[in-house]
Amino acid sequence: MEQNQNKDKECQRELAKQLELELDREYKNEKKKQVQEESSENQQISSKKPKKRFTVIQSILLLTATLIFSTGSGYALGQFYFLDSVEMKRINEQLEYYQQRVKINPNSLEDRIVLGYTYYLKGNNNHAVKEFKYVLDQDDQYYDAYYNLGLVYLEEKKYYEALSMFNKTVEIAPKDFKGYVQKGIAYRHLNLFEDAINSLIEATKLAPANADIIYQIGLVAEAQGDYENAIEIYKDALQYDPLFASALEALDRLDKK
Repeated sequence: MEQNQNKDKECQRELAKQLELELDREYKNEKKKQVQEESSENQQISSKKPKKRFTVIQSILLLTATLIFSTGSGYALGQFYFLDSVEMKRINEQLEYYQQRVKINPNSLEDRIVLGYTYYLKGNNNHAVKEFKYVLDQDDQYYDAYYNLGLVYLEEKKYYEALSMFNKTVEIAPKDFKGYVQKGIAYRHLNLFEDAINSLIEATKLAPANADIIYQIGLVAEAQGDYENAIEIYKDALQYDPLFASALEALDRLDKK
């Protein structure tokens, strides 16, 4: 058991390292491009300073930070959070940036996905839904559109609609554990606890030792009133991520009960 846990942690570290390398590569490419553009602008208008712009790398870093901060495990699993003034400023910059990108190239589905997700972060769900549905009108197999649309429906407590979206993500990408997790969340809100557990079990098969999945199983136990079992499950989640805030809050909540 301990050997498997060490192996899982090693895999997680390797994924984090790959993400770091990828971000570093994107940063260097974007920085090089920006330097070239600024150099060109300086040659044309030497008396004016280059206008400060929101860049692609800022968007990548912001979205990555959002996903990690929102779940504690590096994946967008439907947990929203409150933004401080600095973060909101960055999101507003990102919104303006992708609005312009979509205006220039309305056929870019990837840009529309990021634009829709940015609307979602701001709490503007109507605009987010509009962007995701536009993408699906162009490509009815676009995983990210279904997934993010499901997140919006979860937040709006439209659980059957959310479940429908996540069923599509599992159909399109059966090896991606996130769709199963979201199905489990939707089922829990619908009080379909057996279905919720079955979906979360499928997720654990694809992503063993994921603290967030274990935490979601604990939420199902808690929703059923099985507080003792829920406590043990939350403690188990903390074995994999001792700083997992949601699990710590859950233990504190149940301790008060």
